[in-house]
Amino acid sequence: MDSNKSFNEQCYALLMQIPRGKVVTYADIAHQLGGKAYQAVGNAMASNPTPIIVPCHRVVNSNGAIGKFALGTAKKIALLKEEGILIDENKEIAKIVNLAKQRHTF
Repeated sequence: MDSNKSFNEQCYALLMQIPRGKVVTYADIAHQLGGKAYQAVGNAMASNPTPIIVPCHRVVNSNGAIGKFALGTAKKIALLKEEGILIDENKEIAKIVNLAKQRHTF
């Protein structure tokens, strides 16, 4: 990645590569940036000044759980469903159905 960009900017640049209808995990982004800074990736997503435009709603937990979103979990679920992502909401924690199939690889 571009060492002249901040960590957050590098995260956002990766987000722009994720196509509609695909998701990645916090770990995927951290690994792509050369480390295990999963929490830092989460902090970058939470600090995203332009959610939806920079699609942080496409980042989920490694176990497929939807995770948090600045505009609320319900909005994140709605955005993902609008993109064709299948979500199981019948559990205590909403999860992506068949994460491997819906996962983007860099």
